[in-house]
Amino acid sequence: MSKSIARKLEAGVTVSRVWDYYMLVKFNLTLMVVVSSVLAYFIAAGFSTSLTTTILLFLGGFAVTGASNGINQVLEKEFDAMMDRTKMRPLAQGRMKTSEAVLFSGLLLVIGIFSLALINPLTAFVGMVSFVLYAFVYTPLKRYSTISVAVGAIPGALPVLIGVIAQDGTITILGLTLFMIQFLWQFPHFWAISFLSFDDYDRAGYKLLPKNEDGTIDKNLGFYSLIYSMLTIPTVLWAYYAGEGTHGLAVIGVILCALLYSYMGLKLQLKPNKTTAKALMFSSFIYLPAVLVIYLIG
Repeated sequence: MSKSIARKLEAGVTVSRVWDYYMLVKFNLTLMVVVSSVLAYFIAAGFSTSLTTTILLFLGGFAVTGASNGINQVLEKEFDAMMDRTKMRPLAQGRMKTSEAVLFSGLLLVIGIFSLALINPLTAFVGMVSFVLYAFVYTPLKRYSTISVAVGAIPGALPVLIGVIAQDGTITILGLTLFMIQFLWQFPHFWAISFLSFDDYDRAGYKLLPKNEDGTIDKNLGFYSLIYSMLTIPTVLWAYYAGEGTHGLAVIGVILCALLYSYMGLKLQLKPNKTTAKALMFSSFIYLPAVLVIYLIG
């Protein structure tokens, strides 16, 4: 074999390995989570943002989230192999050893918690709580009860709280408000995804969607999505009247976003099919960033 061919093969193996780690940490999802945390920090800091804090928050948040996703795949590798949407993951395919994934995830966790601790102790503590809840409570609970969606929504919403704590060093009304908005956002978002991947999840034995007695998806899933979306409205009104400090126009903007998000849930209720589920899912991708940007400029 010539040296040039050997170098090409080596480069191909390297790229493949990097891609495996990319998949292990669920890079795109992790990036979205970290961006929400940084936006929350900017909202809390206003014009007092620190480049050092921003970097530490981004690095720490990315590492802790990536570690959570890595351990999640370690615990679910045999179930991932059963589902079309996850069967190509490195552990499910056997391209990566469990010990390697655990070691890499552990290293990420140490880097992440250390980075968050350099901001303040509470940021690191909440980051660790998020990791434990996601990896060791939500992940196994998915196979036993639909309550797992609510449990998983807690670590899913903690990044924005972490972002505010990075600035304020304590839990504030603003932090709780952003936490509740992201907590409530996750139910329609996750139900829409689960609706579209129902057969996959069902085949792997996950209990993520409310079902009828005959095993079909609960026909009121859209209604539940609507209710959770609407609960955002009293949340932002409570924060406003509690003196959170957000401009009234920002509150109106968030309420309008919540109403539009609720409308997508109503459409799923009226016509429970993949088209309306996709519409709800894609609207969820827009809704949360829009709300955070409204708070940022408001």
